[in-house]
Amino acid sequence: MDDRSTIVFVTICSARRKKIFAANDSARLIVNAWIQANEWLVGRYVILPDHIHFFCAPSHAASVELKQWVNYWKSFISRQWPRLEEQPIWEKSFWDRQLRRGESYSIKWNYVRHNPVRHGLVKNPDAWPYQGELNELLWHDP
Repeated sequence: MDDRSTIVFVTICSARRKKIFAANDSARLIVNAWIQANEWLVGRYVILPDHIHFFCAPSHAASVELKQWVNYWKSFISRQWPRLEEQPIWEKSFWDRQLRRGESYSIKWNYVRHNPVRHGLVKNPDAWPYQGELNELLWHDP
């Protein structure tokens, strides 16, 4: 049996790349959905106006598949979205990549956290309000 950690980097976009995610109510709803949908644990994340980057790991050995988990919380959010005129919320697919080395999490996070700077939203990545870490995702090499 493989005892190494599973950490997956995920990017999800809004439908037609609408700029709807970077608002207090939207970001709060997204984060609350991740907390409620606890089959996978979200680690570090950045919510940008039209897409979201986050790292996640299964919460236990028998967790549902990533696609099933993502579809669950996307549906949960869509049903509670505060502005009906912004429906549909989500692009149908998403991009994911399982990280291969322990150090790639920190390297990838450093790149991701600078996205708001590259998009001209802030001058310093620490100034972006829609980012955080819900769970510390640790690497365990066998």
